Amino acid sequence: MTVLKTSLRNFFAHKGRMALSAVAVLLSVAFVCGTLVFTDTMNTTFDKLFAVTASDVTVSPKAAKVDETPQGGVPESLPASALARARQAEGVKSAEGGVSSSNVTVVNDDNKNMGSSTGAPTIAGNWSDNDLKSMEITSGHAPRGPTEMLVDADTADKHHLKIGDELRTIAQTGDFKARIVGIATFKVTNPGAAIVWFDTPTAQRELLGATGRFTHINVTAASGVSDERLKQNVTRTLAGTGSYKIQTAKENADENRKSVGSFMDVIKYAMLGFAGIAFLVGIFLIINTFSMLVAQRTREIGLMRAIGSSRRQVNRSVLVEALLLGVVGSILGIGAGVGIAVGLMKLMGAAGMDLSTRDLTVKATTPVVGMVLGVVVTVLAAYLPARRAGKVSPMAALRDAGTPADGKAGRVRGVIGLVLTAAGVASLFAAASAKKASEGSLVLGLGVVLTLVGFVVVGPLLAGGVVRVISAVLLRAFGPVGRMAERNALRNPRRTGATGAALMIGLALVACLSVVGSSMVASATSELDKSVGADFIVTGTRQPIVPQAERAMENTPGLAHVTRYKVLDATLTSPDGKADDKGVTAADPTYADDLRRTTTEGTLKAAYGDDAMSVGSDYAKKHGVHVGDTITVAFKGGKTARLKVAAVTSDDSALDKGARYMSLATMEKYVPKDRVPPSVMMFAKAKDGQEKQAYAALKKSMEEFPQYQVRDQTDYKKELKDQVGQLLNMVYGLLALAIIVAVLGVVNTLALSVVERTREIGLLRAIGLSRRQLRRMIRMESVVIALFGALLGLGLGMGWGATAQKLLALEGLNVLQIPWGTIIAVFIGSAFVGLFAALIPAFRAGRMNVLNAIATE
Repeated sequence: MTVLKTSLRNFFAHKGRMALSAVAVLLSVAFVCGTLVFTDTMNTTFDKLFAVTASDVTVSPKAAKVDETPQGGVPESLPASALARARQAEGVKSAEGGVSSSNVTVVNDDNKNMGSSTGAPTIAGNWSDNDLKSMEITSGHAPRGPTEMLVDADTADKHHLKIGDELRTIAQTGDFKARIVGIATFKVTNPGAAIVWFDTPTAQRELLGATGRFTHINVTAASGVSDERLKQNVTRTLAGTGSYKIQTAKENADENRKSVGSFMDVIKYAMLGFAGIAFLVGIFLIINTFSMLVAQRTREIGLMRAIGSSRRQVNRSVLVEALLLGVVGSILGIGAGVGIAVGLMKLMGAAGMDLSTRDLTVKATTPVVGMVLGVVVTVLAAYLPARRAGKVSPMAALRDAGTPADGKAGRVRGVIGLVLTAAGVASLFAAASAKKASEGSLVLGLGVVLTLVGFVVVGPLLAGGVVRVISAVLLRAFGPVGRMAERNALRNPRRTGATGAALMIGLALVACLSVVGSSMVASATSELDKSVGADFIVTGTRQPIVPQAERAMENTPGLAHVTRYKVLDATLTSPDGKADDKGVTAADPTYADDLRRTTTEGTLKAAYGDDAMSVGSDYAKKHGVHVGDTITVAFKGGKTARLKVAAVTSDDSALDKGARYMSLATMEKYVPKDRVPPSVMMFAKAKDGQEKQAYAALKKSMEEFPQYQVRDQTDYKKELKDQVGQLLNMVYGLLALAIIVAVLGVVNTLALSVVERTREIGLLRAIGLSRRQLRRMIRMESVVIALFGALLGLGLGMGWGATAQKLLALEGLNVLQIPWGTIIAVFIGSAFVGLFAALIPAFRAGRMNVLNAIATE
């Protein structure tokens, strides 16, 4: 009970000093809980949507998969006879055929895409009774003929659509127009898909290219018949009439959920990873806080020991303070986490993904996880300072505040840090020398961990030398004030090392990712310059190139040639009898000019001959394939061919690495016309001297198809750079949390340092140091600590990034580029971070009463 009272008294006596540590715990816990609430809410939204849209039993073609574009570009379908038989099954109340396709684009009169801006699909289908489970027509009526359509209310609101507007739907089978005659509102949250409906005959004809076909059948059970029982009855009735996938409502929802779940897991674990980094940085802040508090209370702890307190009681007293800090920070963090989740939902809403706060999901495990993480991390971080407090002897009550440094412990720490760093450097060297990227990545991870831990451990040893160098460059010009700032930073190397290490972690990751991102862009740009001969590249987002867009491109004036590029599902069997189902690529022979691939055997143009193909060098080496060998190719939905290897392409490239080429003519011999896939991209070459005119003409030809982007090589390089830049900016934004916590650490260190040096500051003021000089001294000390952490972090990060680039070189990204502009900007920015962190401590120091400060014990 005495220990608890003492802990409570100390905690509230130093509540101001604890506040920043509590904020660090709060931020870290908030990010974890916010991530969990946000992803759980998204899962709840999708779960409700899938549950309400699934019929009791769904019948679909066996080959159909969720979120997969069929090889022929037209959705897999089943005959109307299957619907008639399904209606005859025992226990069926009703059955209706459905048509659905996500391989469409809907545009208005200005050819503006009416789809989602978040990457969610545009879905077209037929209006049926099953839709009434999730939708309600709130304006107009259902479509009744070939020129009428229904749109969802969210899409109508986003694009300001109203009844009477005419929209054009671009499908694989052709374009068609219809006017909006009704608007339907979701009864549950629609995460962002744009949906349009037509009457059944129109949907069949325009989306499937044939009447009397359906993509699925919705079967409703009669009263008292379970879904499982109904599934058995329908399966028995349809047996022998075709190959079907028959699912209950739960199975259908689970399959849909699984397709979304993998994407959600990536978001969840990536964000939790950044939260973990923030926790790691927060550990340094907490260790520093308690270490300084223990040092400042040395005489007090010595008196406690003198009047009978045991080491265990002192140790426990400090740990109880940490426990209180963890509990307070975690409770506040859990509440803040819910706020972060709501903020993320609003942000996603602004980007086009609708998430309703009505679906806000806070599972019972979320606050438990937040509390456990916050409390455990805080208590563990305080363990070393608590252990140090327990070692304070009763004689310390007779000494001035502060404990002498343990020289032996410092030497042991230095040796351990150097050993860990050396082991980490050796691991990084081994990773850079790896022959396979998959093997090297594991060694790289080990090297990153070892060097990071090594730098953290050896930080106090490095602090002396690095701070002196930085001070010689920056502080000596400020005379005595600069020298005092240097000595203050050097006074406690362990404290300076821990404070700098907190900033080092975040900046090391920033530097590493900057090097990797810049190297990727530089490598891809170099590869484009070297290998791409095409002047123009046309690609889509979710929809492959439809035939009408192909024709528009082929009819564009000023083009020397147009190349179609298709990817086919196929299983290859090499001469050694091994099967490989990674597919093949079919293109026009001009592709050999559009993408100049180096060959190790044969010529690429020969691979576009009759019954010929090429393979990649890795595949050839693995299976012992050479030019002249025959490979058996079983095309999905088509025949099996025996093709002769006419070329082996080098896989020392990032473009089309591992691709197996053949001509479209060869493909068409073995794949039925209705199974030929659409082009995933197209290439074009301008006639000599007509590049600008051809570019303008091609853009004009493709105006009717806004789902495709027309780029020349300059555009393509810029977009690649922009995409990598956007990804890095997103990562930097997530790393900002760790850097904010590190800045709090600098603030806390300086604030506690000012308290620790109260008497010293009073004496300095008494002998003539002005308030302005005092504040400058503290700001300079802060800048030196921040630059120390930045120097270590940027150096470490560049080493990680350079090693990672060596592994990327094994995948064809051969150029190492250090983004010196970013590195220098971050280093200079760190100085401003130091200035910002020192504002409040310097202000408080300047306001101290001189006489009271001198009288402080």
